[in-house]
Amino acid sequence: MTLEATVSMGWVNTVIDAARQLGIDQERLFSEAGISLEALARDRWPIDFITRLWHAAEKCTGDPGFGLKVGSGVRPANIDVVGFAMQSAATLREAIGLVQKYQRLISDGGRFQILTGSRGAWIVYHPRQGRLAFSPQQIEAVLAAVVSFSSWVLGERVCPMRVQFSHARLGPLAGYRDVFASPVDFEQAFSGLLVENDILDRPLPQVDPGLAEMHKRYSAGRLAELEQSSISAPDLRQWLVARIGQQVPRRADAAKVLGLSERTLARRLREQGVTFNGLVDDVRRELALEAVSQARQPLAEIAQSLGFAEASTFYRAFQRWTGQPPARWRRERAGRS
Repeated sequence: MTLEATVSMGWVNTVIDAARQLGIDQERLFSEAGISLEALARDRWPIDFITRLWHAAEKCTGDPGFGLKVGSGVRPANIDVVGFAMQSAATLREAIGLVQKYQRLISDGGRFQILTGSRGAWIVYHPRQGRLAFSPQQIEAVLAAVVSFSSWVLGERVCPMRVQFSHARLGPLAGYRDVFASPVDFEQAFSGLLVENDILDRPLPQVDPGLAEMHKRYSAGRLAELEQSSISAPDLRQWLVARIGQQVPRRADAAKVLGLSERTLARRLREQGVTFNGLVDDVRRELALEAVSQARQPLAEIAQSLGFAEASTFYRAFQRWTGQPPARWRRERAGRS
């Protein structure tokens, strides 16, 4: 379990399969990415794993259009149960709404936003990378997948009114036109597709209210299981240890990482007998004891490094933790060693 963003194996396999079709075998791809083949046995991958896979595929294939090829080949099995729920939705707009709602089942690596206007709606993709910078090809794959899958469920080719990316053009413009069949702009404020309202509200040929409801219930159950398994007090504690500094992470920060509301996070932690503030205090105590035991670092610097606005606030907290002021505690520790 981890608080880091993760991605489903369906999406991972989409990248692997696309590389294989271009002559890059799995062993070479994983070697270049620095990932063990044993990772294929995981239920989900950390987002940085698939980012490494993307960079490796980009290097191995030497194909600037690799992301577009990955996205163009997306089918229901590649996006988990969400793909099947989309098929039975009433309209394309409703289907995209299901992706927004159950996005975490596919990947924590981004979210969709729909901005509706008089003629059409922008389907905006906001990527959420981990410690490693996303490859722009990951963004291109997502938007190509939206167009490909929309065309598949609608039963006719969907051509956006406009397409734009926040990054610079990666390959020949013809490659983008083949995928999107519409004007494409680069180095824009956001990445997204502008789709006509008429297309978004057109009934889908496989609409099935009963099946749609069944898929929604199943997706909701899967999402609840994922959220529950994503929250572990020990994991959250490790996350805090890595991030506490001059700025102390807030509960809102942790909730955002997990893709939860603050209220849900608080409830999940309460079920484990802890609170977010209690974990922060515990981690600060551990780090403070370790730092104060080192005789050379000034106490004021330690206070600042743990996010205390004033040294006096740190001294009071230390007294509460140990029953002694930090200077006396340090002297006694030094005397015993």
